[in-house]
Amino acid sequence: MADIIRLIPKSEFERARLIREARAIYDSIFPPDDAGGEQGDARPSQETQPGEKN
Repeated sequence: MADIIRLIPKSEFERARLIREARAIYDSIFPPDDAGGEQGDARPSQETQPGEKN
């Protein structure tokens, strides 16, 4: 079988590198919280879903 090689343009490769670098900087300033329960509180409850008829 033949292997498929994907050629990535230099601009796309540089963009991906910059995104990884920015994420690393962001995570160093705002470390991800592994507590678990806090992210669930940020979502609206089912009673307040927009566009829902009562």
